[in-house]
Amino acid sequence: MTAAHPDPIRSWLDANLDQVIAWRREIHANPELSRAEFATTAKIVDVLTGAGLTPQVLPRGTGVVCDFGPADRPRIGLRGDIDALPVPERTGLPFSSRVDNVSHACGHDAHTAMLMGAGCLLAGLDDLPFSVRLIFQAAEEVMPGGALDAIDAGVTDGLSRIFALHCDPHLPVGTVGLRTGALTSAADWIEVRLHGPGGHTSRPHLTTDLVYAMGAMITGLPGVLARRVDPRSGTVMGWGAAHAGDAPNAIPQEGTLRGTVRTGDHTVWGDLEPLVRSIVGELAGPIGVGYDLTYVRGVPPVVNDEHSIGMLRRAVNNIDPAAEVDTPQSPGGEDFAWYLDHVPGAMARLGVWSGLGEHFDLHQPNFDLDERAIGVGVATLAGVVLGGELDLEIPAVPAN
Repeated sequence: MTAAHPDPIRSWLDANLDQVIAWRREIHANPELSRAEFATTAKIVDVLTGAGLTPQVLPRGTGVVCDFGPADRPRIGLRGDIDALPVPERTGLPFSSRVDNVSHACGHDAHTAMLMGAGCLLAGLDDLPFSVRLIFQAAEEVMPGGALDAIDAGVTDGLSRIFALHCDPHLPVGTVGLRTGALTSAADWIEVRLHGPGGHTSRPHLTTDLVYAMGAMITGLPGVLARRVDPRSGTVMGWGAAHAGDAPNAIPQEGTLRGTVRTGDHTVWGDLEPLVRSIVGELAGPIGVGYDLTYVRGVPPVVNDEHSIGMLRRAVNNIDPAAEVDTPQSPGGEDFAWYLDHVPGAMARLGVWSGLGEHFDLHQPNFDLDERAIGVGVATLAGVVLGGELDLEIPAVPAN
């Protein structure tokens, strides 16, 4: 699909889209893990400086903030995340990751390139309807997220609204998924370390059967939790790691379980930690096993503001009235939610699936995106700035 971009967006993309794609490929080939995005940060600064802007590196040394536009007008924030994942790449692309076991398997390379493109496009225009703040955020992939570092550095100060895009391999290229209300889920991390005296597997009655206790915890915690919260909240608990013992005839003294707890309900999220702690104790008690529970609060749900979605809708419809699609709430977490605790805004999902071949999801080694989506992303980010007044009612949009 070739999007019909309105001028001045279309004219800028006609002249510069190949350069934006080249930026994406350079960043893709040189991925950097969370809070180590030094070369990516330097690239962003170089590009924005070349466009006549004055970017500033954030205090931790990675990530960039850049303000421009009329100072007497409301300021819109546009956020892109810049870090990669500790995931090997198996796409076979000519610009595949050059770093062993590190890759942009979540599309942050595209997020970064699209935001650089939108910034350069907007910087070349006179009399913008809004002031603009570009936020290139580090460390989205680690909980509770680098958004908190950026907020501590003041990136939400003075903003009227904030917007972001995230690649979505479930949506076809040329589409943008919009949803008012909760878009993602809260995501917390837990570790349960079980301990007992150990013993012989032939005499479990003379000791504490730690592996049996682990099994009870593995099945019991998700099951009991599901019956202690409203099922409409979209709460789900899953284990990702279980380790204990080596010998088949010895009950070990220690075992470790690690997993995540997710919910789509902000109120339920606030109650999850004490509830999980209570259930773990209830499950461990009858077996007599000791335990230590580490509960790490992750990120709240991304909850899209209705008016901000209206602004995104206008931008997307200006690209193509058929580009807007509905999108469901995801059980995944996203630290863009922290910005929304400080300023209203919205995140949209950018369709990146080509429709051909096997369908690979985010965080998989084979994940790739259709680069035609990059122009749609630049047009959406720039379009939300160029599209209209902040304080009006949600604008009427063309019928899809």
